[in-house]
Formats: sequence, C-alpha cells, structure tokens
Amino acid sequence: MSVQMHQNVSLRDLNSFGIRAKADHLIYVDTLEKMQEAIAIELAPKMVLGSGSNVLFTKTYRGLILNNQIAGISIVEDKSTYVKVQVGGGVNWHSFVQWAVARDLGGVQNLALIPGTVGAAPIQNIGAYGVEFDSVFVSLEAVDLSTGEVRVFTKRDCAFTYRSSIFKTDRKGQYAVVNITLRLSKHEHVLSLDYGAIQGELEKRKIATPKLADIADVVCCIRQSKLPDPKTIGNAGSFFKNPIIPRSQFAELLVQYPDMVSYPADKRYIKVPAAWLIEHCGWKGYRQGDVGVYEHHALVLVNHGAGSGIAIYNLAKRIQRSVQEVFGIELTPEVNIL
Repeated sequence: MSVQMHQNVSLRDLNSFGIRAKADHLIYVDTLEKMQEAIAIELAPKMVLGSGSNVLFTKTYRGLILNNQIAGISIVEDKSTYVKVQVGGGVNWHSFVQWAVARDLGGVQNLALIPGTVGAAPIQNIGAYGVEFDSVFVSLEAVDLSTGEVRVFTKRDCAFTYRSSIFKTDRKGQYAVVNITLRLSKHEHVLSLDYGAIQGELEKRKIATPKLADIADVVCCIRQSKLPDPKTIGNAGSFFKNPIIPRSQFAELLVQYPDMVSYPADKRYIKVPAAWLIEHCGWKGYRQGDVGVYEHHALVLVNHGAGSGIAIYNLAKRIQRSVQEVFGIELTPEVNIL
C-alpha cells in the first residue's frame, strides 16, 4: 500500500472553525492513483475534505476521510481571446486566483480570497461580488467514491444553481473532484463592478479604469475588513445562503421594513441579504461562551477558541427560528454540517 492511513486523527487543523473533532481514519492523497487506492480500502463511510473551510463537524467522523492535496495548474488550450486552464482539486483557491491575475487572465478576480480548495469550488458554486464560479467553468474530472471510476462532468452535468450543484444534491458525497477546467479571458475582460463596496473602494483609490489586479486587491481589502481570519477566530465565512424570495413577498415586507436591502435575482424573485435579516433580529455581536456571531458581520458564526461544533449548530438553529418568526423567511445553511 503506497497510501498511509492515520487513525483517531484530530481534525482541528483541517477545519476553519477550529473545532476539536476527530476522524476514525484519514489518508492524505496527492494523486488520482492514490485517491483510487484509498477508495478501494473497505472502510465506510468515506468523505473528501479539502481545507475544511465550509464544514462544521458536530461529532467524531466514523469513517475514512480523504484529504485532497492534488496539485497542479496548467494551460490546456490557448486561443487568441481566451485560455482554458486545468487546476488540481487540492490547490488553494485564492492561490489560483493570484496565479490567474498575475498572468492577466480574467474571470475569477472577484472571487479573490474565498477560502478553501479548488475542488470545493464547483460543489459549492462559489460566488462573490456579482460573479459566480459557473460563469468560467468548462468541465471537471471526478472520481466515484464507491467504484474509483473517473468521470467527466460538463457544466450541464453539474446542474449549477445559487451556491449549489449536483454535488450538493443528487450526487452529494458520491464524488471527489480531481481537477477542474476553466475558461479565462486574455484581454477585453468583462469586469463586474456593480457592487457598491467595489465602486466605493475604487473611487477612494482614484482608479477610473481598473485592471484585474486592482479588482482582486479591492475585493481582498473588502473581505478582510468584514470577515475574521480563521487563524485568529474560527469561522467558515458566510454560514447561511442569501435567501431568494418572491417579489410579492418582498413587497409585503417592504411595507413593514422600508429599509430592507435587496438585489434582483430574476423577474419573479428577489435576493435578500441574510446578514441584514440576522442583524435586524438582534444577533450581530452575540456571544455565549466561546461561540457567537461576528461583531462586524452578522452572517459569520464564530468559534472564539474552545467552542464545540454542536454549540455552533444550536446557535445556527436559534438564528433560523428567529428570522423565520420575524420575517417569515427560511435561512438555509451554506456550510456543510456533519
């Protein structure tokens, strides 16, 4: 056996909440072959873990965790106006964004500083500041955790929706992402600058015609001002999805809450910031023991040190009930709860 299995392993350094959970078994894999070898081991259940930036462990994981460390970034197609880039599932997402921006390859600059690995990006269909991951996605290779077989998933196969994909619904827990292929622009980049925070920061810096590096830097600055560093305060970024509600429901709420913030989703639906809802229910800055709601951003649940996964989970349930009672809106966790 070329893979080494570790037993009764602490997961504290493998989840950004810093929860002191454990796994019965864990294997680090840095190639497809090692991934397949680990899959062949007769232990169940199995799950893939990258950097653990979107997971909340509420108990010991009674199975085998495969820590995806598959690396590599390469241009697989180079045309006059775009390139296609293949990226290993274990690559740090922000490191990849930096790689792209440094080469003036456009499409992911608004997604700078999103925590996690490349392999988690399509599962979550990550997005920020007006840009969604699926806008640059071409395909991915994934390995079946039950058979070890490799399959190619196209954009259509992935069934992307807001902060979700087939890997969070019909195929949840069934595949490990080996690599992804993205299409990035070489010039005449389409820039998404609609978010007020981005516009404001660019104006403050007196940048009229921003380059990709300017946008990435501004996004990093905004994120760092709003979100705590997991190395200092345990967190998984946004804990809940921004709810999308019918325009008719929003119109009714606007009568009672005229200052309610919103963004258009489509002709029939409106996206309401979950942070606004949570803050208006009085949760911002809340703390009980070592768990709480971040004082600078109500959408971020935090572990101040010795908080447990179950304590964070219970806090999340209380927040959900509160928002439901006040606004009649159901909050859905963005974080994978185990």
